Amino acid sequence: MFYGSVVWDPWLIVSQIMCLQCLYYLTLGLFMWILVGTRVSRLTLVYFFDYSTLTASTITGWCTMSSFLLTAVAGAGYMFLLIERAKKCLDFSATLYIIHLFMCLVYGGWPSSFTWWIVNGTGFAIMALLGEWLCIKRELREIPITRLLDY
Repeated sequence: MFYGSVVWDPWLIVSQIMCLQCLYYLTLGLFMWILVGTRVSRLTLVYFFDYSTLTASTITGWCTMSSFLLTAVAGAGYMFLLIERAKKCLDFSATLYIIHLFMCLVYGGWPSSFTWWIVNGTGFAIMALLGEWLCIKRELREIPITRLLDY
């Protein structure tokens, strides 16, 4: 893909958002299964979308918070692979977390827990900043130029 000429492609943007959102929840499910699933009798969507599960007063709450933060790190890697542009990482991270907020609103109501806002704000910052850093590292690599003629 040539980065100089940007073509408006809404289908590409929507598909990237959908892929990123799906990968985010699959990874969150994996980390929840590893960290939280061993501590609870039944792992349900409550741990994904209900703000009351993000608490610092229990070990299960800490495991849930760790799952969200580890998923943010993985999300930065997904943006590195799917989005490929540093200037788009903030937009895609914000979109992902706004959709997550909307899903939490539908599932469990307005997140009134301060811990929920701290965990998701930190996850947003990790995903956006680490994703940008990874993409900038790629964009600043030297372009190898091979010599056609040897003198």
